[in-house]
Amino acid sequence: MVTRRMTMRSRMLAVATGLAADRIFGEPPSDMHPVARFGGAMSRLESKLWRDDRVSGVKYALLGISAALSAGLALDAVARLTCSSGSGLPITRSRSVPQVASVAVATWVATAGKELGAAASEIGNYLLAGDLTSARGVLPALVGRDPSTLGVSEISRAVVESVAENTVDAVVAPAMWAAAGGAPGALAYRATNTLDAMVGYRNPRYLAFGWASARFDDWANWLPARATAALVVVVRPRSAAAVWRAVRTQAPTHPSPNSGVAEAAFAAVLGVTLGGVNRYDGIEEIRPELGSGPPPGPSDIERSVRLSRDVMLLLMAFMAAPAGLSAMRRAVSR
Repeated sequence: MVTRRMTMRSRMLAVATGLAADRIFGEPPSDMHPVARFGGAMSRLESKLWRDDRVSGVKYALLGISAALSAGLALDAVARLTCSSGSGLPITRSRSVPQVASVAVATWVATAGKELGAAASEIGNYLLAGDLTSARGVLPALVGRDPSTLGVSEISRAVVESVAENTVDAVVAPAMWAAAGGAPGALAYRATNTLDAMVGYRNPRYLAFGWASARFDDWANWLPARATAALVVVVRPRSAAAVWRAVRTQAPTHPSPNSGVAEAAFAAVLGVTLGGVNRYDGIEEIRPELGSGPPPGPSDIERSVRLSRDVMLLLMAFMAAPAGLSAMRRAVSR
């Protein structure tokens, strides 16, 4: 039992380290980013496996997730080789070093909080400067909507909704899966989320083939989405009642079991109304209203970025706390 607690404590510290790396360094360069390479490989695999049925989609999703799990196990193995028991460290400590290293790296690779905030802030700055053309040009890097006809209010709403949703996908979920499953858990989650982004659309090509990827992503994000709402309450306690009402009464009307939770929580804190008409590849979708108040404006984008950042910082503190408390106890006992 002691070993299990120590292992979890080390793992959580590693997750905090990976989140800190993302805040400091951001994502690895795109030409070296493992997620980009994974996406390229899965695109090539899709061209060979695609059939208009769910069975083919299940095979595709399982192959991608299995590859990510294998990569996580390989990362663990490499870390163990570089931190063997002959390193001179006490045996209990030498066993924890590889775990900390591999989980920290996997968490960093799977997280994109700094990039999320930077992309959103860039669009917000263009809108505040009155440069609608540049804002439309950057928007596809953040959302999948057709930006050509969107005005200032609709772009602002799209960005705020994306920041809320991706606080789950790019921050909370990878951290929670890394804490639960180490490097394999973090990378498998990142693969699941990437596959959903690639083929999880409800269009004629992916309605059947992308079904499994979309469902796996829903399952993987169910708990992290609700944890995100809880973290939002902690960092903005004055809005706790509004967040609770929005998540309880409005989020269930959203077509996504998870995006609606995060968007409702953010809308309640920001005092805005999210939802409305979205257009994806010529297909129009009407999303339910979440929150109460006016539609978001350009200034609300930066407020959403700060909220997302504060959620990430609180999550880092939560993950690092067990190791910090243990160190304090050891210091006091001496």
